[in-house]
Amino acid sequence: MKEIKAEIIKGKAKRVCAVEPLQEGEELCDTTGRKWRLLKLLSQSDAEMFYGVQQNGQGANSSDYKHILKLGAKDGKMFNEQNFLQRAAKPSSVDKWIKHAKMDFLGIPSCVGFGLHADSYRFLIFSSMGQTLQSFMDEGEGLLSEKAVLQLACRVLDVLEFIHENEYVHADIHAENIYISPAQQTQVNLAGYCHAFRYSPGGRHVEYREGSRTPNEGAIDFISLESHKGAGPSRRSDLQALGYCMLRWYTGALPWTSLTHTPARVATEKERYMEDVPGLLSHCFGQKKVSSALQVYLSQVMALQYSDQPDYRALRAGLRAALQKLGGSLEQPLDLQQHGGRLCMEARLSYTTQTSQHALVTSRLVRLL
Repeated sequence: MKEIKAEIIKGKAKRVCAVEPLQEGEELCDTTGRKWRLLKLLSQSDAEMFYGVQQNGQGANSSDYKHILKLGAKDGKMFNEQNFLQRAAKPSSVDKWIKHAKMDFLGIPSCVGFGLHADSYRFLIFSSMGQTLQSFMDEGEGLLSEKAVLQLACRVLDVLEFIHENEYVHADIHAENIYISPAQQTQVNLAGYCHAFRYSPGGRHVEYREGSRTPNEGAIDFISLESHKGAGPSRRSDLQALGYCMLRWYTGALPWTSLTHTPARVATEKERYMEDVPGLLSHCFGQKKVSSALQVYLSQVMALQYSDQPDYRALRAGLRAALQKLGGSLEQPLDLQQHGGRLCMEARLSYTTQTSQHALVTSRLVRLL
């Protein structure tokens, strides 16, 4: 969904061929021979669709589903996601990382199958991940408490360290690609790897080359300056994008929120604020007290050079310490009670306008239960 938003706004970006929805009840066969029946179309855009599905032979008369099928064009961006999942996010690799790091959970989506259909479709099948963060925020005022922002950031940072260690960056972090389990609200998944980029093939970091990739790929509000300029995104790109997300979730707007129809102007603003973190925070927080946790985090990631190895331990420690001061922890369910009163009316209207514009481009994921 996100790439279509960027392509419509940009105009010059490479377009993905539109795909027609399949009928509910149709069967698709994955590469292992398992058949999956489409139960319900959950959401769709010009590039991809999400269905609730059920494996044949498992409750044939039931409308319940525990898996999600992501459907797109055979030659679209989904091939890139499939390649990432097969190369860098195998279940065995994820399990090994969890045990080695003594973690309780790592939010990498579990892809249980994939395949081609009718010579024109590609599909991926995932265990159900829950509700998107964006759909949750849309149900309220679009803002989260500082505690929730820090909890989410810690969980996403865990995922980023894992995929970075496996030579990839995500390159499209935002609320529609983050899922929260309704059963266990300590579990946060980072999904949507259509723009994943192998920044370090064979352990050697790619060189910075503007124009080597399609510019402005991903959600314009949150992508890094490298992505704007068509250079390969790096580890700092993901960390900066997470910082932009944290600001948006907590304050409701970024300095360039009203400029996303002109990506070049967004890039100019981001470049300016990379050298002026206090100015960025001042713009977002207005007269309210600036979050010291966000200030420290942004100062650290904006200081990184293109190929620098981030200090994940220090970043995580800062976020967790701030979370503890607020009486929170990662063992607690996400503090998803939304808050208001932190934005000036101008920022609130800006956020509402941007959300409405986005709704015209793509339907949102609501609940994937």
